[in-house]
Amino acid sequence: MTGAAFADRLRSPRFGDRLRALVRGRAEDAAWVRPALIGLVLATTLLYVVDLASSGWANAYYSAAVQAGSSSWKAFFFGSFDSSSFITVDKPPASLWVMDLSARIFGVSSWSILLPQALEGVAAVGLLYATVRRRFGPGAGLTAGAVLALTPIAVLMFRFNNPDSLLTLVLVGAAYALTRALERGSTAWLALAGSLVGVGFLTKMLQALIVVPGFALIYLLAAPTPLRRRLVQLTVSGVALVASAGWWVAAVALWPAGSRPYIGSSQTNSILDLIFGYNGLGRLSGDESGSVVGGGRTPGAGAWGPTGLWRLFGSEMGTQASWLIPSALVLGASCLWLRRRTPRTDGRRAAVLVWGSWLVVTGLVLSFAQGIIHPYYTVVLAPAIGALVGAGASEAWLQRGRLAARLGLLAALAAAVAWSWVLLERTPDWQPWLRWAILVAGVLAFAGLLAGRSRAVVRSAAVAAAVAALAAPAAYAVQTASTAHSGALPTAGPAGASRQGGRVGFGGPGGGVRRAGGPGTNGFGGGFAPQPGLTVPQGVTPAQGFGGGPVNGGGFNRGGLGRAGGGGIGGLLDASTPSSALVAQLKAGAGSYRWVAATVGANSAAGIQLATGEPVMAIGGFNGSDPSTTLAQFKAYVRAGAVHWFIGGGGGGGFGGGGGSSDASAIESWVTSTFRSVTVGGVTIYDLTSPRG
Repeated sequence: MTGAAFADRLRSPRFGDRLRALVRGRAEDAAWVRPALIGLVLATTLLYVVDLASSGWANAYYSAAVQAGSSSWKAFFFGSFDSSSFITVDKPPASLWVMDLSARIFGVSSWSILLPQALEGVAAVGLLYATVRRRFGPGAGLTAGAVLALTPIAVLMFRFNNPDSLLTLVLVGAAYALTRALERGSTAWLALAGSLVGVGFLTKMLQALIVVPGFALIYLLAAPTPLRRRLVQLTVSGVALVASAGWWVAAVALWPAGSRPYIGSSQTNSILDLIFGYNGLGRLSGDESGSVVGGGRTPGAGAWGPTGLWRLFGSEMGTQASWLIPSALVLGASCLWLRRRTPRTDGRRAAVLVWGSWLVVTGLVLSFAQGIIHPYYTVVLAPAIGALVGAGASEAWLQRGRLAARLGLLAALAAAVAWSWVLLERTPDWQPWLRWAILVAGVLAFAGLLAGRSRAVVRSAAVAAAVAALAAPAAYAVQTASTAHSGALPTAGPAGASRQGGRVGFGGPGGGVRRAGGPGTNGFGGGFAPQPGLTVPQGVTPAQGFGGGPVNGGGFNRGGLGRAGGGGIGGLLDASTPSSALVAQLKAGAGSYRWVAATVGANSAAGIQLATGEPVMAIGGFNGSDPSTTLAQFKAYVRAGAVHWFIGGGGGGGFGGGGGSSDASAIESWVTSTFRSVTVGGVTIYDLTSPRG
C-alpha cells in the first residue's frame, strides 16, 4: 500500500467510525466505561513493565532454562535446565515455552525473559474484566480487574519468571470459558475451559486442578440444559483436559530415558513420579522425596510452616494477597443471599459460586497443605478475590434498598479497613501515615453509606470506600514494582512484611528468606564469607547471610554461598554471579565439551550458565538431591571428554553441613581427590582433563 492510499484510508469515514467505536466502546455503555477500561489496561501495563529488567535474571534457575531452550529445541520441548539436556527443571515446560520464544525473538536478556510474564498479567486483568462484566456489568468488571492488578503478590509474579503468572492467566481463561458455557449450555466453551486447565497442568501440574471440582459441580447444578446432557458435556470437557495436558506427559513417559534429560525433582527419572510426588500429592501430605526439608512434621505444622485456617493471614502470607479476602467472602455471601430465590440457572449466582469455589477450595488447600508451600503461591487467589469483590459490591449496590445489601456493603468496608490496619502494622516504620488516612476515609465512607440521603453523598461515600479498600494493597503494589527481586522465594511488599515460617532453619524469631529490600534474620541458620570472585546477593551482609548467623556458620550443605575457604559458588535458593576471570577460564575451549562445567545443584549452576552462555551440568537438579547420575556414569562422562571443569562447594541439598544426594557426594569426593584444582577469582575449580600425578 502506498503512502497516499494509507492516508486516504485514515481519512475515510469508515475508518473514523471504527476508531471512535474503539475509544467509545459499546453503544449501550455509559461514556465513562471504555476510557476507564483503557486507563486500567494502560496503568496495569505501566505497573508491570516499567523498569522490568531491574530484577536481573530474577529466578536464575528458570532463566538458565530459558537460555537453554532458546538454543536447543530438545531442551525447549523437555524444559531442560541446560542446552545439552542433562536434567529438566522441577516443573513442566509451558511457562518456559513462552519465555523461550521471546528469547529466540529478542535474544536472551532479563527483559526478554520477564516481558512475557508482564504481558500475561495485563491479559489476565483484561480477561477478568471481561468475565465479570458479562454477568455484573462494566463497573464490576473494572473493580475486579483493579483488585487483581493491585494485589501485591500479583505485581511481583507478573514481573517475575516463576510459572505462577501463566498459571493464573490460563485459569482466568478457564473461568471465562466456563462463564460462556453456563450462558447457553455450550459444549464447545466447556471443552475450552477443560483445555485451558490442561495448559495450566503443563504449567504447574496438580495445582491447576484444584479449581476443577468446583467448576464441574457448578456447571452440573446451574447449566441451562438437561441433566443427561450436562453429564455428557462434563465428560467431553474432562477428555479435553486430559488431551491438552496428556500429550506431553505421554511423550515424555514413552521417550527412551537414555535419549532424554533426567526428570528433575523426581526420584525415579519418571514424569509420573514428578506429577504425583514432588509436584502432586506430596504437597498435600508433606511426604516429598527430594524436597529440601524432606518428610516429617510436627503437630499443626507442615515442613514449610504452621498450617491451619489462619495461614493465609499470618506473618508469612498475610501481606501477599489477603488484603481483601474478608471483604470478598462477605460480599460473595451477601450476593448469594440476595439471589437465593432465583431459578437454578441464574447466571449471577452461578458466577459467584464459580469464583467462590475457586477462592475457598484453593485457599483451604494452601492453608492445610503439609508440603512445600511458598507465599507467592497465593497469587492464584487474586482473580477470585477481585471477582467476588467486583461482583458482590455491584449486586449489593444495585439492591442497596434492601437491608441485607446495605449490611453486606458496610461489613465488607469495615473488614477491608480493619484488616488493612492490621497488615500495615506489620511494617510500622513504612509509611505510618497510611493507616490513619485509610481509617479516616473508611469512617467517612461508612457514615455516608449508612446515613446518606442524597445521591451525591452516597456516591461520594462509594468513592471513599473504594479508596479505603484499595489504598493499602495499592501502596504495597507500587513498592513491590519499584523494588528488585531475585532468588527462588520472592515476597511482595516492604522489608519485614512477610516472614518465612517453618522448620529446619526457615524462620527463627523474625526469620525469613533474604529478598531484595532487606536481609532475613535467624532464617537459614548460617552465614557465608564473601570471596573476591562472588557478588554478594542484594540485601545480604556477610555476617547475616541467610539468617544472621556468623561467618562460616554452616549455611546450606557445604557452606552454601561460597563458604569461607571453600570456594563454592551459588547456593540452594540463589545464584551468584561469577567473576569475569572465572567466566573467561570456563569459556576457554568450551566448544570442545558437551558441558563447560559440572557442579552440585541447579542454582549453583545457573549463575555460571547465564554468565558463560554455555551448558553446565547440574548434578542432583534443583535441590542437589536427585539421583540424576551415579559416580560410574559421571566417570564415563569424564572419560568421554564431555565435561571440562568441576566446581566444588555447590549449593545442593541439606542444611548446616548436610550434602546433596549420596551420588553427588561421591562424585564430589572423587573429583576433589583425583583432579588438579585451580583457584580463579576466589573460586576453586577442578580440571577434569588433568588428573593429579
